[in-house]
Amino acid sequence: MHRLFVSRIDNSGCFGGHTLIGLWAVLYCFGIGAWAQSASPASNAAFSIRATHLLGLPNTKNDCKGILSIQNNKLQFQRSGKPVAAIDIASIRHVFLGEESMQVGGVPMKIGKVAAPYGGGRVVSVFAHKKYDTLTLEYVDVDGGVHGAIFLVAKGQGELVRNEVVARDVYSGSGDGQATKQSTSEVTHEDK
Repeated sequence: MHRLFVSRIDNSGCFGGHTLIGLWAVLYCFGIGAWAQSASPASNAAFSIRATHLLGLPNTKNDCKGILSIQNNKLQFQRSGKPVAAIDIASIRHVFLGEESMQVGGVPMKIGKVAAPYGGGRVVSVFAHKKYDTLTLEYVDVDGGVHGAIFLVAKGQGELVRNEVVARDVYSGSGDGQATKQSTSEVTHEDK
């Protein structure tokens, strides 16, 4: 008679060779995970990403690429070989986050869209757009003037910058609840 199952007799006991190695490996992995979670990053740790400065920073050219970083409680933007433009984190009043979609590919992509038969240019357009985050900072300068700076960063990185700035005690407004409301006296004068 043929048996489907073959029974194995293991005389090595409860903690045999393979079982003991597996148990130690699991305990080792949990130990490393606990050690990694207990190591907290310093509050002044450096943070940097690639960004495009659209406008707003003093002594910085508009629409230029560089590195946006947070070091020593300053938000800094530096183009390669140029001086650093910095904003004190304490002077930032609001951080706003938005989304932007841009067509990539330039002239060859536009020609490809036009040349695609049977309305295929629409399909090409779907793949020819790249999404970005816009990061807008409202800050106060040394003389008390209110200014703004706008940066374009890769999708998802705007949230990281906002979280880093907010972690250093800066208010982050969403912009949704800040619409101006008319008082009832203004409304009654408009109806007349």
